[in-house]
Amino acid sequence: MFTRVKLHAVGGPQVLQFEQVQAQAPGSGEVWLEQTAIGVNPLDLSQRSGAVSIPLPSGLGLEGAGRVMAVGAGVTRVQVGDRVAYATGPLGAYASGRLYPAERLVKLPPELTSEAAAALLFKGITAQYLLKTTYPVGPGSRVLIYGAAGALGQLMVPWAKHLGATVIGVVSKPQSVERARQAGCDTVLVFEAATLARQVVEATHGHKVDVVYDPIGRLSFEASLDSLRPRGVLVSFGAASGVPEPVSVGTLNAKGSLFLTRPSLAAHTATVDEYQGRAADVLAACAAGIIQPRIWQRYPLAEVARAHADLHDGRAQGAIVLLP
Repeated sequence: MFTRVKLHAVGGPQVLQFEQVQAQAPGSGEVWLEQTAIGVNPLDLSQRSGAVSIPLPSGLGLEGAGRVMAVGAGVTRVQVGDRVAYATGPLGAYASGRLYPAERLVKLPPELTSEAAAALLFKGITAQYLLKTTYPVGPGSRVLIYGAAGALGQLMVPWAKHLGATVIGVVSKPQSVERARQAGCDTVLVFEAATLARQVVEATHGHKVDVVYDPIGRLSFEASLDSLRPRGVLVSFGAASGVPEPVSVGTLNAKGSLFLTRPSLAAHTATVDEYQGRAADVLAACAAGIIQPRIWQRYPLAEVARAHADLHDGRAQGAIVLLP
């Protein structure tokens, strides 16, 4: 028997329910995975709470790693026994075993553990498309990264530095400043909505930044806009503090012909080739030592509610991994 988390209603961590299931025979193009590690991401919390709508009932989780135990008809990309990971839907990663589309699996190199893969792939692909596609960071770029001490920030900061950027990191509390510095930030600011933009102006000697990567949302939106140089880009890719208020196009003009985008991982991994290419770039960056997964805590799958609570309350200092 295998265990999986099922969501029948949205709400707090207490709505996460467990059920026992038998191993299932994979259909055409599918595999049956026995999972050894599962990644926890802020999007999981938004889906569980109802802030991001999903059809119910539903599984939960978009990132996992394990071993292929059975393959369905037409599967050629992987075979029984392969160590694999994934970082996109269908939902249902919170499980000890599951069916999954073979074409979305990523083979793991021998030196990368399942736990490291489950901490790396979703966040790594997010960092990859943000830094290389949404705004192509390069030598001389000035970037502002919120959450610089968090699990995603600890990937984005060193990768941006490797690409040649000057990085200003933003953290939520003074205790996180040193961790952001160790990640590679040139400057670290403790977030205060009323003063952040002025601090960015001072840190850049009046130039401001080329791009702001903002997963905070409502609370930080105005400060992010005001931190951009003319024709700068605000990448609003999350809403930890709520969805920002609508912005007038005239405001973007008045603040310097700014660009505003709201990207998603799904739109940047829509085809198998794009998904596999981004995943390969993440694994190559990890192998080269440019980025490394930073696991803060491991929880048994049975304690997923505690993992969600710790992430929601801001206690996490890196990636969270569930162990079936």
